[in-house]
Amino acid sequence: MPSIQVDLPLDVTAAAKRELAARVGKTYAESMQVNADLLTVSVHDLGPGGVWRCHRDGDPTPSALIMCDIRSGRPLQTRAELAQALIDTCVELFDLDRLWIKVEFTQHSGDEMYHPHLGGFNQDWTGDERR
Repeated sequence: MPSIQVDLPLDVTAAAKRELAARVGKTYAESMQVNADLLTVSVHDLGPGGVWRCHRDGDPTPSALIMCDIRSGRPLQTRAELAQALIDTCVELFDLDRLWIKVEFTQHSGDEMYHPHLGGFNQDWTGDERR
C-alpha cells in the first residue's frame, strides 16, 4: 500500500500519465510522510464520456474520480490536504473542472498489502517514515 487510481474522462498520452504519476508520487510522499517507493499510481483514461457524476435532477456531468487506498492512521486534515493537492494537479494537467473531481479514501491496516521490495507485508503507519 498505498495505491492511487485516477479515472479520467479523456484520452491521455503516456507522457502525460507519467507526469501525473510523478506529481502524485511526490505529493503523496510529502503529504503522507512516506517514501514514494511505496506508492503505485494507475491512470485510467476512459475517454470522453467515460466518467460521470450523477445529479438528483438533470443530466450527469463529466467527472473524474481519484481512489486512494492508504494505511489507516492519518488525521482528517492530512487526508483533506492530500485530496485538494490531487485535485489541483488534475486541474492543472488536464484542465478539468475541480467541482466534479471526487476523491475517495479507503483505509487499511499495514498487513493488508504485500510489498516484495519490503520483504513482505507493510507495517501499520506510525508517523513520519521518510528516510
